[in-house]
Amino acid sequence: MAHGGPPDPPAVWRLRSRGRWAQAAALLDGDGSPHSALRRAALLIERCVFTGDGWAEAEDALRTAEALAGTDEERGRAACERGQLAYTATMFGVRDRSDEARSALGRSAALLAPGAADRALLDFRRGMLAENLTGDPAGARLAFRRAHAGATAHGDRLLASSTWRHLAGLALQDGELAEARYGFAECLRIREELDFLIGTPPAMVSLAQVESEPESTRLRKEASRVFHLLGDLPIWLRDTL
Repeated sequence: MAHGGPPDPPAVWRLRSRGRWAQAAALLDGDGSPHSALRRAALLIERCVFTGDGWAEAEDALRTAEALAGTDEERGRAACERGQLAYTATMFGVRDRSDEARSALGRSAALLAPGAADRALLDFRRGMLAENLTGDPAGARLAFRRAHAGATAHGDRLLASSTWRHLAGLALQDGELAEARYGFAECLRIREELDFLIGTPPAMVSLAQVESEPESTRLRKEASRVFHLLGDLPIWLRDTL
């Protein structure tokens, strides 16, 4: 759900933040630029992350973006999205594409210049791969910290909300409750300030894990309300809510 690069146009953001990715992507059709093609692909890949559906459309959009990419930066960003799609498909059990995910993210790292804004998103995705596919929490923490520093430096608050959440999750695993509570609270605060509605239920559920009563119950109830308002999304919260 993290996002790197320039902000979306307001109309695209409003649709995206409410889980209407296909409509948001449709607003980017027709211009033919590499940037618009990549943003369209990224939106449709994000739909896969939240819904576990739409794989063929996301793959088609990504292939179009890859074909239009003409610079190392554009190819690096497309490779980063290729890694995200392969990682997501692996996590959902659609097909094991973990090797493809690693290869694509490695290719992205070779193409994106050091210090580029898009490297923060790349570091974040490498952190997720380390955390969830290779079982390397130390490597994940290092990647998330690099991503957080990059997101902060480039003003990508949505990505920073995700790095806060994942660093807090690792802190919770280590029994660092105060650090976990702070990170989860920062994640929720940023998403509420950005009005990223689709991202608030997971942030609330995470914070509820480390809050005391009655705040924990209030957060879970609010997460459930927003979750149902959005059509029971994200799908991976269905067992929890």
